[in-house]
Parts: sequence; C-alpha cells; structure tokens
Amino acid sequence: MASAFEYAPAPESRAVVDIAPSYGLFIDGEFAEAADGKVFKTVSPSTEEVLSEVAQAGEADVDRAVKAARKAFDKWSALPGAERAKYLFRIARIIQERSRELAVLETLDNGKPIKETRDVDLPLVAAHFFYYAGWADKLDHAGYGPNPRPLGVAGQVIPWNFPLLMLAWKIAPALATGNTVVLKPAETTPLSALFFADICRQAGLPKGVVNILPGYGDTGAAVVAHPDVNKVAFTGSTAVGKEIARTIAGTRKKLTLELGGKGANIVFDDAPIDQAVEGIVNGIFFNQGQVCCAGSRLLVQESIQDELLDSLKRRLSTLRLGDPLDKNTDIGAINSAEQLARITALADQGEAEGAERWSPPCELPSSGYWFAPTLFTGVTQAHTIARDEIFGPVLSVLTFRTPEEAVAKANNTPYGLSAGIWTEKGSRILAVANKLRAGVVWSNTFNKFDPTSPFGGYKESGFGREGGRHGLEAYLDV
Repeated sequence: MASAFEYAPAPESRAVVDIAPSYGLFIDGEFAEAADGKVFKTVSPSTEEVLSEVAQAGEADVDRAVKAARKAFDKWSALPGAERAKYLFRIARIIQERSRELAVLETLDNGKPIKETRDVDLPLVAAHFFYYAGWADKLDHAGYGPNPRPLGVAGQVIPWNFPLLMLAWKIAPALATGNTVVLKPAETTPLSALFFADICRQAGLPKGVVNILPGYGDTGAAVVAHPDVNKVAFTGSTAVGKEIARTIAGTRKKLTLELGGKGANIVFDDAPIDQAVEGIVNGIFFNQGQVCCAGSRLLVQESIQDELLDSLKRRLSTLRLGDPLDKNTDIGAINSAEQLARITALADQGEAEGAERWSPPCELPSSGYWFAPTLFTGVTQAHTIARDEIFGPVLSVLTFRTPEEAVAKANNTPYGLSAGIWTEKGSRILAVANKLRAGVVWSNTFNKFDPTSPFGGYKESGFGREGGRHGLEAYLDV
C-alpha cells in the first residue's frame, strides 16, 4: 500500500567531511607509507565510488607499530589514572564535536543509513570513551584486587559493521587500564579509524599509545601472531576466531573473542504486537542485518503467528531503502560485493530448501550493493537459513507452542550471543531468560546498547566481555 504522502529527499551534505585522496598507516603518532609501498582502495558501498587509497600494512609495519606501542607503554602505564582519564575525556569531547563529520564518513565508507550513524553509532562511541575515562582512576575499586596492572601491548582486530563503535569498544578500556594499542580496522571500512588517529593527535595523546594499521586478513594475522603483543581482542567471524585461538595457543597472550550469532527473538501470545513488530524490525533490519547479535530467528507462538506476520509485512512495506545519506532512509547498502554474494546465496538456498520467501515491493538502486528486506516462513530447524549466520536483512520465522519448546529451539544453535523475549509477564521474562544460553537477553526491546553493560557470548559466539566493569578485566593482569 502506498503511503499517504511521499517523503521528499533529505540528503545530509557530504561537504562536512573532507576525505583525502590517500592515507598512510598511523605509527608512533605519525602517518607513514607501508614499508613495501602497498596500497588498496576503499569504496562507498552505495555507489561503488572510490573514496580513497589507503596504505596496506605488512609484517614490517606491524613490527614497527608494536615496537612503538611497547616503547610508549612504560610512560603511559606509569601515568596516574586521573591523567590517563584526561586524554580519554578529551577524545570523547572531540568525537562529540566532530560527530556530524564522522557520521557522514561512516555512512559513506560502510553504507549504513545516516540516521543510524548519527543517532546510534556516534553517541555510543563518545559514551564509551566518557565511561572508561571515569574508570581510569578507580581501577583499585573495580573488584580485581588492589593495584591491578595493565597487560602491555594490545593487538586489536575489528570488523566492518560498526567500524568506529568497535574501535571505541576496544581502545577505550585498553587505554583506561594503561595499555597501548595496535589496531587493525577492516579492509572495507578503514577511514573512520584513520580519522580517529587524527583525533588522537588533536587530543595530544602521547606518540605510540595508539597505532592504526589498515590492511587485509594477513595484516590482522601478523598483529595476532607478533611475539611482543600481550593481549589480543577480536570481533568478527567464528572461523577466524578459531584460527586466532589456534595461533596463540601455548603463548601467554590473553584473548577475548566476540564472534558470530544467530539470535532468537521470542514472541509470546500476550506480547504487545505493535511493539514487538518494531523490535523485530530493529532486531534484524538495523544496519541491514549486518549485526552479530541480530535477531535473525523469529520464534512466534503459534496462536498469534498470522496476526503478527500480517502486521510485520505491513511494517516492512513502509521501510525506505536507498541513499544512506538521506535522513529518511531505513535500509542502506550492503557493505561489500562479497557480503552481498553471501547473503544472496544463503537466501536462494532457503528458497531451494522449501521455505517461503517474501519481500515488500522494493526498487533497488542501479549501482552499489543492495538487498531487499526479506522474510522466510515455513522454516524448520533443519533449514540452512535457520542455522547459518547470514549477516544480512533476512529473517527466518519459526513457531512454537510452549515456553519449553521456545527455549529448546532458541538454544538449538552453535551460537550464544543474544536473544529477545516479548511478553507482558515479568515472571515469564525472568524464567525464560534464565534458561537461554545467550550472553545478552533483551526483554520487550532489542539491540539496546550501553557502555555500562557487558556484552559477549557463549559457545561459538566467543568468550570474554566488552563494556561495563567486566570489560576492564580483559585488559588487566588479574
């Protein structure tokens, strides 16, 4: 059904961000070319336009960055916590001051809608630095014993779905606890990390405390394997996480992994339908479903299945897909051609295996990487789309009759990152949440994040926690 009125385009200006034609690696407080001179291009997923050329770090560059971080560690870790906090507060304030510029940059490089980068990503990025700045002089009271010590050099590898937010999740607690950092951003989204390097300079952060090394998987592997790295933090796919665990087995490196997920969103028959529909949409179509904790499996109580699906399809028909820089856009571009191919293949497999596919009428732009919001009904637990992480705007709908069946189906996955429960009964929320093997369980909401709250998974979704007081432990020798 056509909406009562059409939205006029409301594009955010690109003029607020100045992207240089090329960027170097950020090592020891300076931008430098890669030792072997290698470069790669980063493109905008919504237009396939080349945004910039970026230096590609090799093993020699990783070694140089780790040496710089090791050298900076002695002075940085010796600073009183209140002094380290000043730098973190300064970084947080600069991020707030430059938030519009950074939001536009993130949308250009990642493809997600501007209203998400502007209203979700950037406020959370600043909040994480503010939050951990507050911990820097209170580590004695964090519950890890008196005078907890930093580990040393942290090697951090982050994904492309929340480039700046994942950077904040990793760097803020590392710096607050007195560690220094070598960070590798994803190859498809290196720009916001390089802009963050500039923010570090703007904040007067001592040289070598933060080093940024763009590159591909081999760059990340070199960071992980470097003998002088004391701590490894990785967010990304389960397959790569397993490879990292194998690489550092037998070393003294401390490891946290935040990996894939196949979150169950459970809707009981007494749930407020309209509220649940908004939560379902937010759970799977936020950031085009490219979220490790996405609610990609919808478990609906049988008696309300028809009513809920009718309401959900009506809501999906109102979503606007298109230019991510338009403030009216709900669904942006898929991050890369490679990711689009994976989503397409898995959706086609779902259809081939007999699930019923539905998408709202949706005109896809002629250039860029796009996938229409899609839901599958008639899905069983044997379907590939109910088991594998698709990492795209694809929702699998399953049904259940009893709370016990809902819990059994929700837990029937190798993953254990997130889950959602929709019901009006507080007792049911507590009873069901207690039985779900998921690191985060949302009740009557979904995809709510806060720097004070720990985040992480069970089983093949990884181990360790990021955020909150718990997030300090990963960077302390306790």
